[in-house]
Amino acid sequence: QSLVTGEDWFDALRFASRFRSRSFQNSMLIWAQHQIAYEEGKVPEPIPTYVAGYKQWASLGRQVDKGQTGYMIFAPVTARMVEEDGVRRRLERGESPPPHAKVTRSVVGVRPAYVFDVSQTSGKPIPPMPMPHLLQGQAPVGLREGIIEQISNAGFDTVMVPNAAAIQGANGCTNYATNTVSVRTDMDDAAQVKTLVHELAHVLCHDPVDPDTIGHRGRIEVEAESIALLVLEAHGMRTDSYSIPYVAQWANRELDVTPHEVVTSTAGKCVTTANKILAGLESHQGPDGDPPGIALLREIAKAPNTPPRPTPFTTPQPRQDFGTAI
Repeated sequence: QSLVTGEDWFDALRFASRFRSRSFQNSMLIWAQHQIAYEEGKVPEPIPTYVAGYKQWASLGRQVDKGQTGYMIFAPVTARMVEEDGVRRRLERGESPPPHAKVTRSVVGVRPAYVFDVSQTSGKPIPPMPMPHLLQGQAPVGLREGIIEQISNAGFDTVMVPNAAAIQGANGCTNYATNTVSVRTDMDDAAQVKTLVHELAHVLCHDPVDPDTIGHRGRIEVEAESIALLVLEAHGMRTDSYSIPYVAQWANRELDVTPHEVVTSTAGKCVTTANKILAGLESHQGPDGDPPGIALLREIAKAPNTPPRPTPFTTPQPRQDFGTAI
């Protein structure tokens, strides 16, 4: 309920963008429990930073402090599945699959798991993760090209128009009849890239013949701008001055539903779509919620005979804030 206001919605998305390795629901569980710990004086800051399990922290040379309580989240439970003659079933524990049968792993449920914020642990210092410096008027190198490529892969052409008058006064426009995404060029480079991300979100999420899209302009604009916020926040690009009033305005325009219902119906979709976009980009991105070093340890575990890379950290290219979306 506290996510109803534009400011709280933005805070929730910003938090989720820093914990992209978690689902939106788990991110909110971490956030809520950390707030309780902060109010009880168990942690020094109201917002968590790096969050990992007990054994993960131990692998990084840190131990959970005495008296600290973990934050409960839901971890997936997977099982081996086998497909025979078009029928898919779960393999029992210890059961060997039939010869030539296709075996996959699927999520069959969830179980409680516990994670701890770095402020609840002590030990070896955490290597600082370099964060990008904002550029004046310029988007991160390669981000524009990566977004345009994803628009193209979705079957749409990108058209740059001279000004807002060419697209009915908007900064960007997605036309499903002509399969085009248009963006005005009389904006700074960073503003153009933000608009491209917003329009890509429309392309990926908002088929005009989908019943969930028809008549829900407020919700789809909340989704598109929230997805853009998540993608750009991952690149160190701040959108506060535009995204907060934009999301708040459109959330209140949905008929017959409260802003709270708009939030709860869009949050998971926004995070999932943003993660899909981010996974398809080669641009440098900020941390996704795992402590630095965990990714390298995972690589080593998968290939124990392969010498580790000298360092898992690279210096990101500069990032920039940008303007409006549509």
